[in-house]
Amino acid sequence: MKIEYKKNLLSIAPYVPGKPIKEVEKEYGIKNVVKLASNESSIGMSPKALEALKKSLVSLNRYPEQVRLSEKIAQKYNVSSENIVLGNGSDEILKMFAEVLLSEKDEAVMSAHSFGMYDIIVKSAGASSIFVPLNNFKTDIEAIKKSITSATKIIFLTNPNNPTGAIISDKEFENFIKDIPKNILVIIDEAYIEFVRDKIYILDGLPYIKKGYFVAVTRTFSKAYGLAGLRIGYSIMPEELASLLNRIRLPFNVNSLGGEAASAALDDEDFLNKTVLSTHKEIDFISEKLNEMKIEYLPTQANFLFINIKKNADKVFKEMLKLGVIIRSMKSYGYPEAIRVTIGTREENLKFLEALKKVL
Repeated sequence: MKIEYKKNLLSIAPYVPGKPIKEVEKEYGIKNVVKLASNESSIGMSPKALEALKKSLVSLNRYPEQVRLSEKIAQKYNVSSENIVLGNGSDEILKMFAEVLLSEKDEAVMSAHSFGMYDIIVKSAGASSIFVPLNNFKTDIEAIKKSITSATKIIFLTNPNNPTGAIISDKEFENFIKDIPKNILVIIDEAYIEFVRDKIYILDGLPYIKKGYFVAVTRTFSKAYGLAGLRIGYSIMPEELASLLNRIRLPFNVNSLGGEAASAALDDEDFLNKTVLSTHKEIDFISEKLNEMKIEYLPTQANFLFINIKKNADKVFKEMLKLGVIIRSMKSYGYPEAIRVTIGTREENLKFLEALKKVL
């Protein structure tokens, strides 16, 4: 069979997720594998979210009701529900931005070392990705500004950045956004925002939306809220843009279980704080041990560490698998001698450190 398709699709490198635990256990004939590759929460979900899931099981014969979650998010951030778009993960919303705003000959600007889905999303819309190198592992927003052309329609900013964990400050962004043409959407991907320690310095995109800038903020329940398997994301944006995304959004894209669990998770601030504090404690623990091992790493404002192992990252990744620890090689991000490790529980982190010591 000869399939007719858009030729630009061949330029897209498929997204490669972290290896599943069961696959590694089967492949290597081992048990108790620790997965620290996908920046999930090892602590899990709120008990309130779990209870909401159980109650939702009896009504799965009905289509999802999504209004309540939108209203709860709107109330939390003091915006209108008309400013909110829900997604099957924030990835789906990013894809909707591309579908609405990008055509052939258009461009989207992004950091060269950030979330790989941006490039896939842009190219799937037939547009071109413009990559800007990081500056000392941080997003170089001045260089991004200089990369803007008449073809630019979207700018992607990851804050904190994945995979380096660095942040953009509010002062930096304030100087940046004033010079951005009004027809360019600035998307601030805040997937890890809950983990940030230096909240007094970090850019908060929401006030800029309220001030009338063409800015959208995307967030997720997959990280700090521990609901990765339910795929719930959301974005806050100007009302006119939200109305356009909602025109192309698939009906009932957020399932009943995810919607109810996310609504309940928003009510459990204590559990969220517990997750964040535990993550910070374990970051300090791993950092101390890496210092003792004289291994370089970047300070982080997220729930992962970027570690410079100074060896072939793909080989280290494979050797770690044999010891029952799944990490992420940074070769695909342009760092062939670095790995990224998600912060887990103390038990998981000890297993990671022990395996890393053996491999190195």
